[in-house]
Amino acid sequence: MGKRVGIEVSIAIADAVKLARADVIAAYPITPQTHIVEHLSEIVANGELDAEFITVESEHAAMSCCCGSSAAGARTYTATSSQGLALMSEILYHPGPMRLPIVMTVANRALAAPISIWNDHQDIMAQRDIGWIQTFAENGQEAVDLTLHAFRVAEDRKVSLPMIVNIDGFTLSHVIEPIVIPDQEEVDAYLPAFKPRVRLDVKKPVTMGPVGIPEVYTEAKMAHNEAIKASKRVILQGWKEFAEIFGREYNPVETYRSEDAEVLLVTMGSISETAMSAVDAMRDKGASVGLVRIRLWRPFPGPEFRKAAGKASVLAVIDRCLPPGAVCGPVGAELRSLFYKMPGAPKIFSFVAGLGGRDVTVERFEEIVDKARAYAKKRPTELYEVIGVREI
Repeated sequence: MGKRVGIEVSIAIADAVKLARADVIAAYPITPQTHIVEHLSEIVANGELDAEFITVESEHAAMSCCCGSSAAGARTYTATSSQGLALMSEILYHPGPMRLPIVMTVANRALAAPISIWNDHQDIMAQRDIGWIQTFAENGQEAVDLTLHAFRVAEDRKVSLPMIVNIDGFTLSHVIEPIVIPDQEEVDAYLPAFKPRVRLDVKKPVTMGPVGIPEVYTEAKMAHNEAIKASKRVILQGWKEFAEIFGREYNPVETYRSEDAEVLLVTMGSISETAMSAVDAMRDKGASVGLVRIRLWRPFPGPEFRKAAGKASVLAVIDRCLPPGAVCGPVGAELRSLFYKMPGAPKIFSFVAGLGGRDVTVERFEEIVDKARAYAKKRPTELYEVIGVREI
């Protein structure tokens, strides 16, 4: 059995990477991700983990290094945030089609300008289409568990794709929580030794990521897309096996007091726990409100979300990303596409909140529900509103 300790979430994630027996960690420090790789560097330096810790000159170099180490057959990990993730962007498109199962933690943080070190989801939404499997953690325990799950899924030979675990910067990364740190024996039972599907080997030469002429490029992209979609079966199986070994269950979409709800809040990440408190408060006042939390972002769990939405008439989608000039936020756009022209589909309203670390309080969630109800009666579904704008 694992041991329950009070620990900073970033340190716990580093411990999870240690338990996963990573072979190579390549990283560059950036707030609020730095504590993860700082602790990993100490673990490696102290001889607690037999791994190569590679200090690089930039996040671009970190991901380049990860591509090389993963291609050579090493279990590979990195972490980054915000502008660092943006600097990686050129290389982030390579591991997916090259089928390199790199695992990365992204401590989500706002993008400049203006400069902000605080949390929202604009960094990862700018990298929405890089072709990585992506999950979102709500709390520290999930951050640890989803890290182990990421290695299990990414390295499965039926998947062999890179995977990101998103955690809210500062809101999770720097918070001390009671977390169960698994035993090494449990992790070894869950996570087998890495056996790469294809690897660089001078004795058996292969080419990875060559020029894709027009006659093969579309087919290569389609193969990648089909692999992402097919990975969902392994993702679900990985969570099932996790529950059997560790006793904690995870699903691609999870609900809270949603069975008879007329209005459903839709969230991702750590604000989901505040949203649950808001649902309780509104239920106490007699409101028919529930919550749907999205844990698996890519591949998007469409059938599971439709089932979770049930018979709700209104979805109030909270995006933590402001896409200038768009019709709505990225999560809102995803759900509008999912329910497009479906008989009995709920009315979907998109709200942007919590940018640059601004608090999304219980009262703010109540405001969002009130507005969604009012818009459902008076306005068309093309709605996109930023909540909590102040005079400046």
